[in-house]
Amino acid sequence: MPERIQNRLKRVKDRIREAAVACGRDPETVRLVAVSKTVPADRALAAIKAGAADLGENYVQEAREKIEALRGERVSWHFIGHLQSNKARYAVKLFDLIHSVDSLKLAKELNKRAGAIDKAQKILIQVNISGEQTKSGIETERAVDLIRQIASLESLTICGLMTMPPYFNAPDKVRPYFKALKGLRDMIRKEAIPGLQMTELSMGMSGD
Repeated sequence: MPERIQNRLKRVKDRIREAAVACGRDPETVRLVAVSKTVPADRALAAIKAGAADLGENYVQEAREKIEALRGERVSWHFIGHLQSNKARYAVKLFDLIHSVDSLKLAKELNKRAGAIDKAQKILIQVNISGEQTKSGIETERAVDLIRQIASLESLTICGLMTMPPYFNAPDKVRPYFKALKGLRDMIRKEAIPGLQMTELSMGMSGD
């Protein structure tokens, strides 16, 4: 099993490297988050040992148990699912980066909980770039106003944007959504909002 995980991880990293080089991008600027939701701790550990430096979880309770079991391993934990405000106090203790902040209410709760443990919590703002009603995320036209409000919260650091594009069998059809999120990020950068980093875009998935 560990050898199979290592081989799969190598194939994915090789594909990322080839794609980055083909478009003139430094492969080291692309971060692969291996999704470990529903995966037992021993398989997550095998992925870490194979070279996975970032693991993504969707459910706080499952992640709590897994992160505790793997405490001491050199890995960054990402929360990539929908986060309810009542789970914020656990999330700030568990995750290095929370990808799915899409409301001021959630941001304020994360800010309060992070401040209570003297932590600067890194977050991404989830944007519903496709406008699908079934998707979470702030509407594109409201994103800048939300970011301005969240940027004033002392215990949160906005590192960038996240989106979940529609699913297509042909990866080329996803590219306009990726381009739109990058364009939004570039526009937000020009706003020069104090305290923003805006270095991260979380938007690629397994089939892209």
